[in-house]
Amino acid sequence: MITTENKAKAISLTQTHKNDVGSPQAQASVLTSRIKEITEHLKTNKQDHMARRGLIQMVSKRKKLLKYLEAKDFEAYKATVAKLGLRK
Repeated sequence: MITTENKAKAISLTQTHKNDVGSPQAQASVLTSRIKEITEHLKTNKQDHMARRGLIQMVSKRKKLLKYLEAKDFEAYKATVAKLGLRK
């Protein structure tokens, strides 16, 4: 599970204003930190299929959020992908 501090750091990385927690950028940032955490977990626990399933769901959700952001605001999409260090 992602800690409150890590979630706050992830949100502050891409938030658009001071109280922003629900924008696609912030949601993608939180998902990215959770994905990294679960990926590390799966490196040591290869047989954890439920975690693997959750990971696939999170990757899919992040992909949908980024696709939406790309269609709505391409500049914000490029900035978010660069900040999160994602390949696109």
